[in-house]
Amino acid sequence: MVGVCMYDTIAIKCPGWCTFVSIPYFFGLFIIYAFMLFLGLSLSAPSEDKNDKADSTTSSASTEASATVPVDNEEAISNYANRLAALTPGFAGADIANICNEAAIVAARRRADYIEMQDFDKAVDRVVGGMEKTRTGGSSLINKKELEIISHHEAGHAIAGWFLEHADPLLKVTIVPRSNGALGFAQYLPREMHLRSMPQIMDVVCMALAGRAAEQVFFGTENITTGASDDLRKVTAMIYQTIQIYGMNERIGQLAFPKDDSGGGFGEEKKYSDATAQAMDEEAKRIVDEAYARTVRLIEERKEEVQKVAQLLLEKETIHHDDVLELVGERPFEKDPAYQQYVSSRKSSEEDGCEDDSSRDDEKKEEEMAGGSGGAGLVPGLV
Repeated sequence: MVGVCMYDTIAIKCPGWCTFVSIPYFFGLFIIYAFMLFLGLSLSAPSEDKNDKADSTTSSASTEASATVPVDNEEAISNYANRLAALTPGFAGADIANICNEAAIVAARRRADYIEMQDFDKAVDRVVGGMEKTRTGGSSLINKKELEIISHHEAGHAIAGWFLEHADPLLKVTIVPRSNGALGFAQYLPREMHLRSMPQIMDVVCMALAGRAAEQVFFGTENITTGASDDLRKVTAMIYQTIQIYGMNERIGQLAFPKDDSGGGFGEEKKYSDATAQAMDEEAKRIVDEAYARTVRLIEERKEEVQKVAQLLLEKETIHHDDVLELVGERPFEKDPAYQQYVSSRKSSEEDGCEDDSSRDDEKKEEEMAGGSGGAGLVPGLV
């Protein structure tokens, strides 16, 4: 489901993502929505009645969260479900349940009254990438030089995906090391596509190669690192599948040689000659070399944007879609419906959060004014 390397991209796809078939977006949306209604999670949302908070029930951190969802929170639940469906494509029901439980734990740790979207974001990060690994006090375990390389690597992925039409839109990039060994990862919103053409596949290949290309452009060929190992593994698998399975190579022709795992552990018998195998290897190397050269040109053209994103990553360690949008502007392509829905629901949630924060500030001011006008009151140290 998820590919992880030392500090490579995590491409959130359905199982066997190299087959280029993803779970329909609305199926995941249905699972999340049904699960939320089943648990009855109390989500933070603005309410016309300020007494709704007192009417809702909350549980202690040591017990399982169980609360009744107010009727006027139906729209909020829909927004949460849309965003979580975008963040969890290909996830099974048990995976979604795990994220919801993890979000409840995160909210309990910060002694919150509600499970908010930030809790779900952290829960997704933990389930997908593992626990954060930092020193006491929050400082990174990685030295400054390596952080600089990692930030440029991840920025290369982000910018390449931003300016390649058929690449998946970026959701989040982080350089925070994880317990599973990843020193950083990028999260994307896969499109609901059941078929891919060769140009579409090559855009995905170029995006996967962009981390290595960014290292070469910014630090030199002699200073490239081992961080692209998982990227190269994915690229190799994709290219060989286009040649051996999908018949998308002119030299090999309309032939398919799928792997046969029915050998009982005694190895697979090749259905093609050594000459054909050599031709496959030559074609795979040629295609990857051309894709890498194209990626290097893209990184060189967008070198300023890559530097901006890398610098912001060094400052914040984790950046989101909106941060990249502010730095480099809109993607120069037509927006995918699922992507557009995610962005709009995110903006709606942020606006609701701002309104909720302002209403809480007003309530606090009213309470302070009421306390100040209520007689002598209590003076510390006096009886």
